[in-house]
Amino acid sequence: MKNLWKALRMVHSCNPRSFWLRVVYVVLQSVLPLVNLYILKGLIDSVTAGATSGGYGLQVMWLLITMCFVFLLNRIVSALNGINNDVLSQRLVDHVSDLLQRQSARLDMQYYDNPAYHDTFHRAQQEATYRPLQILNNIMSFGGAVISIIGVVAMLLTASWWVIVVMIVAVVPGFAVRLYKARRIYRFRRENTQLYRRTSYYGAILTARDFAKELRAFRFADLFRGRFVDARKQLVVRLMSISRRLGALDVLCAFVEAAAMFAVVWLLVNRAWAGAITIGSFVMLFEAFRRGQGYLSSLVGAVAGLYDNRLFIGNLFEFLELEPTILPSAEPLAMPQEINEVEFRDVTFRYPDMQRDVLSHFSLCARRGEITRIDGRNGFGKSTLIKLLLRLYDPQQGTVLVNGIDIRRFDPAELRSRMGVLFQDFARYNLSVAENIQLSAQNVLTEECVKHALQLSGADTFVNALPEKEATLLGRLFDGGAELSMGQWQRIALARALASDAQVLLLDEPTAWLDADARRHLQQTLRELEPTKIILLITHSQTLDELS
Repeated sequence: MKNLWKALRMVHSCNPRSFWLRVVYVVLQSVLPLVNLYILKGLIDSVTAGATSGGYGLQVMWLLITMCFVFLLNRIVSALNGINNDVLSQRLVDHVSDLLQRQSARLDMQYYDNPAYHDTFHRAQQEATYRPLQILNNIMSFGGAVISIIGVVAMLLTASWWVIVVMIVAVVPGFAVRLYKARRIYRFRRENTQLYRRTSYYGAILTARDFAKELRAFRFADLFRGRFVDARKQLVVRLMSISRRLGALDVLCAFVEAAAMFAVVWLLVNRAWAGAITIGSFVMLFEAFRRGQGYLSSLVGAVAGLYDNRLFIGNLFEFLELEPTILPSAEPLAMPQEINEVEFRDVTFRYPDMQRDVLSHFSLCARRGEITRIDGRNGFGKSTLIKLLLRLYDPQQGTVLVNGIDIRRFDPAELRSRMGVLFQDFARYNLSVAENIQLSAQNVLTEECVKHALQLSGADTFVNALPEKEATLLGRLFDGGAELSMGQWQRIALARALASDAQVLLLDEPTAWLDADARRHLQQTLRELEPTKIILLITHSQTLDELS
């Protein structure tokens, strides 16, 4: 019940007005059909009496007008409910998407190294955008069905209480089957999360641009298409096995419901033959029973749906309840106005679930006015140093310090804002040139600052040749975008690192994609920046030896 209540509060918080309108519309849609059913009884009895006496009278006309009015009102309410539901669902999609994005952004990098986290996130994504609204719909269906059933029971009591007993007993097997189905499908989805993620991954390899060149060059489309098909076959075989069992149970339930209908209709026919009820009453009671079965089925469906959605909505709350471990100090220190030194002191670190240390008792001191070069073979842990200095991870042993102060005493966001970084696996954003640069300073850079950063990185040489210069959209994901070479993209990423004018500059393989002219330009830029910055230069090439 806790998850159901949390889901309802989530839907209500999206749009309280639409939430309560939904309640009003459901009540009206539950009551109006019953009103029309009672009017139908009166209309048939009036028509029968009129046919006997040779005239219909004013009563028939008023009953017919009232029936049409109630029908029209019900259709209008249904249309308004549809519009309101669309508004509420879109607000919910936006709200839940925002929750997922915020939660994903606040969690530590170590979560991304854990396959269990990706399973949790996948399940949350699958259920997040519609389960809360389904829970609201289930509760509204439950409430509406209860209101309708009360009215139907009141009508059927005029015939026999046995009718009510038969009607209720007939839906019990279906209720049990739906609960079993909800549990079985939930267990299936949870047990096969990784297989679902594999199909998504293989699909991305076959369709995403990042893989397109190698897909064609190495001709491995058939390989991954085969893996995708095999994974889907496994899922389908397992799902069809469950589906066949559930289908057989549904057929048995249908026999029970058909037998119940036969028994009730036979009872009503006998009472009509005996003159115990009028033709209008027979029609009303038959329709009441038929609708009562439908309302009970809706009631059962709503309860089963609540049970089903309660299970699945837990996936969303499971993800939202994850907590970061990289947290600011209870009383964080303000970052120094001037950063003169960063130090790694006896640092030992290993990534989550790894069997070996990436860094073992590592020490290094980098000072302002120097270019500190870190050279080493692949896998030595060079890039890890940047992640530790940005406090994306905390070491298992040792300390990372700024001006002799443990960086864990600073607010992580403020610490990161004082550092400019170029990652080895830098990101390429399908945004304009200016927006790519401004990301480092959260869009507060002036046009002059953007131009200066482009000049420092050497990117101005090709940006000035683009159709709209700094306003040119980069990448081919959207219309009008200009594609760049990897070397040009690296210079854009370098400009982003330089644009913040941070006192600490962290450069991971900054020349990996650069030609000779671009490397010489970078060397000159670093010489100019060296007196005022701490520059940590990670490389395994010899192109910048003279700056060490």
